[in-house]
Amino acid sequence: MAPTYKIAVIQLHPKPMRIEFNYAKAAQYIRDAAVKGAQLAVLPEYHLTNWIPDDPHANEIYGLWDIYLNKYRALAKELSICIVPGTIIERHEIAGTKEQKLLNVAYFIDNKGEILGRYQKKNLWHPERPYLTSSTHEPHEIIETPIGPVGLLICWDLAFPEAFRELILAGAKIIIIPTFWTLNDCSQYGLMVNSHSEALFLESAVTSRAFENTCAVVFVNAGGPVGSSKSTYAGLSRVAVPFLGALGDETKDSSEEGMSIVDLDMRHVEEAEANYKVRADMAREDWHYVHPREEKTRRMKL
Repeated sequence: MAPTYKIAVIQLHPKPMRIEFNYAKAAQYIRDAAVKGAQLAVLPEYHLTNWIPDDPHANEIYGLWDIYLNKYRALAKELSICIVPGTIIERHEIAGTKEQKLLNVAYFIDNKGEILGRYQKKNLWHPERPYLTSSTHEPHEIIETPIGPVGLLICWDLAFPEAFRELILAGAKIIIIPTFWTLNDCSQYGLMVNSHSEALFLESAVTSRAFENTCAVVFVNAGGPVGSSKSTYAGLSRVAVPFLGALGDETKDSSEEGMSIVDLDMRHVEEAEANYKVRADMAREDWHYVHPREEKTRRMKL
């Protein structure tokens, strides 16, 4: 019998550069989720700082990353709950130089407080590229967790089906995507045509990825202030599964801060694979799709 996992989707509104305030609010949501029986709590990308890389205090704050990672480890152990603490921007020294680099990293922390895996954002959104270092050619790897094999992606990775395929080929059944995506992440033309274009993008892509990969997608975006009618935060945090689509009544149709507790029945994933056989086709020796770069390399060797 397939297991059912209770997942807390925390659509936090991150106050700009208020790292301790944001952590305290996130921790309270996680405590509430644990009381409600959640086995996993997931936060958004940039949930501790928001995204203001030119803030005069940014460099100092980004150097505190390990303190807050350890706080989440202690909290996970105390509450016996797994945590994906969104993403945390990390400042690191570049070996042999006086230069520094910033990484945008997601972690999976188990219910004993142990770090089971990490993922550094690969597909950087265009305005991030002057500031962040991509993981470039590092492979997407699955993480064996108490809720099964998990893959981590971050925000703009959603736009690249190749990332999902790599994780599915490795055996991922659940893909978790901390995100910081706003309605203004669209061109002026797009906004003129449809002011909610980015919401349409998110709603369409998250469900499509679940169906086309026979997996569950845990998509957790930042939300806006409660009661704000002018917020440009997209929200729409949800768990998407084949057959049903989006789950998460408190957040899936909302742009405001809030939390959904979702019962994820993994039978939906198993039955989807039995029906669509996507993984089975991808595992065949004669599967006919090859990544263009791999094919180019192969042809050059002939």
